[in-house]
Amino acid sequence: MSGATVTLREMRWWDLDRVMELEEELFPEDAWSRGMFWSELAHARGRGATRHYVVAESGSRLVGYAGLAVFDRTGDVQTIASARDHWGTGLGARLLTDLLTAATAFECREVLLEVRVDNARAQRLYERFGFEPIGIRRGYYQPGNVDALVMRLSDPAAPGVATAACADTNASTETSTSTETNASTETSTSTANTAASENTAASENPTNPATSANPATSVQGTETHG
Repeated sequence: MSGATVTLREMRWWDLDRVMELEEELFPEDAWSRGMFWSELAHARGRGATRHYVVAESGSRLVGYAGLAVFDRTGDVQTIASARDHWGTGLGARLLTDLLTAATAFECREVLLEVRVDNARAQRLYERFGFEPIGIRRGYYQPGNVDALVMRLSDPAAPGVATAACADTNASTETSTSTETNASTETSTSTANTAASENTAASENPTNPATSANPATSVQGTETHG
């Protein structure tokens, strides 16, 4: 892994070639299409923006990205991805911190995400940020038919969230045993407004996160492309 400083900035349309390279490398079976990213970015600017997308760069190389969607003051983690050679460096924690900062700016009352039930490492990361399990979505991750654990952060603006995020990022830069970014996984979809109320649900698996009532959610590189 390069020792170059990693910086975060807003994702723009001219980043999509590099975003797609990383997306297809990490998720060869169910990568998002370029059109899906285009649709998300179309809602990321202007007074009525409901999306927040960011990329991570190390020098001239794109090494990660993340996205958040907002529906009726509920944030939904759409994607977090980090290059394999940046797993265990704290990048996943930085990207998640950025999304939670954006959720606070959007005045979100809660943030939801899905994570594979067999991904304990990612679950520990989210728990450190204050996420709590609220239900199971059966067969949510396809084609493996793996259940998803639905997790919720009740108040992304709470002081304890910021403290935990800072501590997690600092600790991750000091040890290679950090748990935030140690596997890639599969794209899946979630309904931000219904995930909190459903203990179990079958995946609808819509293909377009911007136009579907069930926006695609994925946490990539932190073992939750979903």
